[in-house]
Amino acid sequence: MTDDFTALPDLASRTLGGSIVYANDEFFAAADHLLDPAPPVFEPRTFDLRGQVYDGWETRRRRVDGTDHVIVRLGAPGVVYGVDVDTTFFVGNYPPHASVEACALDGYPDADELAAADWVVLVPMSPVKGDGHNLFAVDAPYRFTHVRLTIHPDGGVARLRVHGEVVPDPRLLPGVFDVAAALHGGRIAGCSDRFFGHPESMLAPGLAASMGDGWETARRRDDGNDWVLVELAVPAVIELAELDTTWFKGNAPGRAALHAVDVRTGALDDAADWFELLPAVRLMPDTPHRFPVTVVPAATHVRLDIYPDGGMARLRLYGRPDPAGADALQARFDETRLPPRE
Repeated sequence: MTDDFTALPDLASRTLGGSIVYANDEFFAAADHLLDPAPPVFEPRTFDLRGQVYDGWETRRRRVDGTDHVIVRLGAPGVVYGVDVDTTFFVGNYPPHASVEACALDGYPDADELAAADWVVLVPMSPVKGDGHNLFAVDAPYRFTHVRLTIHPDGGVARLRVHGEVVPDPRLLPGVFDVAAALHGGRIAGCSDRFFGHPESMLAPGLAASMGDGWETARRRDDGNDWVLVELAVPAVIELAELDTTWFKGNAPGRAALHAVDVRTGALDDAADWFELLPAVRLMPDTPHRFPVTVVPAATHVRLDIYPDGGMARLRLYGRPDPAGADALQARFDETRLPPRE
């Protein structure tokens, strides 16, 4: 994994389905703001009946001993490598200290069941600065489903980012699924340009909400083309590809192609090891395109080439894990399971 954990997916993001299960206090601002994928914003002198409106979670001032906390269900359970307790715009009302814990429960536990869970400390009680990012590296090699943020004693936090490696539960995956999806562990391994939009958006669940919810490159003024490299969640044989240009009307690529490689037997930097999944095909603006893929070897990485440039809302690669890939998926799930407390 990368040394910069902020480059990893935010497992708690609302984009992936993260949700607030419980907050003991939301007097000034709702905890749901913590999981908003967008950066926090602030408009001075914007008041409602409870005071200045903040884009974050803010509790009342404590007059008795204690702490405030919020429990988050991760949209994508996985191994946590780092946490960002972001207090942007909280200046005189941020918590002086914070801590983060995590637990792993099957199913869909409610607040009472979570309160009785075995919690593991990810970030011990640590000093927090106001109006900025508070980054904490985590060393806990287990798959978690929920995290609990505790602020000491009270105050406001704009965003909570829980960066890590998605580890899907193999029991919940069908035989054929989107092996590029971020929810299943697919991730961006490289791209030529991300001037207007991040390629990670292409792997997000659901339909794109706008042109801003996708990958878009700058206009090319040379003879080249733009590309993005996807590391699949599991080695798989691709059966169907979806290239969705929804919302991209005057800036959709003219054509696109897909190539793949299996790094278990080949190399990313050796052109001879790559094989064609989809020849260059014409794309229409503002259109979800679906293309069947004929039987090909299993792949670990897929490269999308767009010609010459433009925007793509979503990329879906539906595939069937090969036997070795399915075994590796199960092994990763098993080795990251939190052992029961003795």
